[in-house]
Amino acid sequence: MTTHTTGTPPSVPQPAGARRAGDRSSDAASTARTRRRDLRQNWLGYVFLSPAAILFLMFIGGPFLVAIVLSLYSWDLLTTPEFVGLENFVKLFQDPVLVQAFANTFLFALASVITHVVGALLLALAVNAVASRVISYLVRTAVFFPFIISWAAVALLWQYMLDPGFGLVNHYIERVGLTPPDWFLDPAWALPAIIGIDFWHTLGFTFIIMLAGLQTVPNQLIEAAKTDGASRWQVFWNVTVPMMSPTLFFAMVVTFIGAFQIFDPVQIITGGGPDDATLTLVMYLYEQGFQAFQIGYASAVAFLVFVVIMVVTLLQFWGSKKWVYEQ
Repeated sequence: MTTHTTGTPPSVPQPAGARRAGDRSSDAASTARTRRRDLRQNWLGYVFLSPAAILFLMFIGGPFLVAIVLSLYSWDLLTTPEFVGLENFVKLFQDPVLVQAFANTFLFALASVITHVVGALLLALAVNAVASRVISYLVRTAVFFPFIISWAAVALLWQYMLDPGFGLVNHYIERVGLTPPDWFLDPAWALPAIIGIDFWHTLGFTFIIMLAGLQTVPNQLIEAAKTDGASRWQVFWNVTVPMMSPTLFFAMVVTFIGAFQIFDPVQIITGGGPDDATLTLVMYLYEQGFQAFQIGYASAVAFLVFVVIMVVTLLQFWGSKKWVYEQ
């Protein structure tokens, strides 16, 4: 007699490849659902970000891409653009005026970084040591005030102050028995004069940064160093500077980026002269683009400015790993 056994039949095993394909399909569907859920939850954030993104595309990203494209063409704004490939970039390395402008700009930026960082740090240390809040407030206001004045007003002011005929600076130099130079007419003095004017005008910004950085230095570290017998110089060099290193790094980066794009005082005071002694890259870009109508070549100069700033900034970030102290 045959006996029939009742029960659940055994399941048929599926191939391993089919199981993996099913898992991948399930994972993809789950990921898609998660992304849709995140998009629904974060839509308000995208709404708030959209104005900044639109402005970036309109005034930074878009013009940057257009400049790169124009650098491959020869165009005078009147005729049809002519594609020339890398000819404009080859011309960069064969242009002696551009070499002079690059040297002037780099020297100006280097001098600006050194004078601003050192001068602002020393001034911030002096103001921070003042016990009177009233005096400290007055000094901070006086130092920062020139920064809010427009470059046009500052340039006209210092044109008068350094005028060889009736300028106050030359008057007092003569009073002490010295012969004042022709500041903006002598190639040896024109660029140092622009550096000094820029220092007077923009020192307040770096000064405020340094003053804020000093507030982050813990007093207990300074008191501990003094208790151990450290001198003022040792406290400054071994405590204050390391604790302020992120602030110093930020000031160096920002100052170089701003100084390498200097244009206003050069355009207003000297026009790049005398003998191209104060000609800068942005000034040369302006001349090529809006006076000589060499739009393609001006775009190549603009791209060179971008590359130099990017490379120097990356080098600063790379070097910061060796001296910037991260708390």
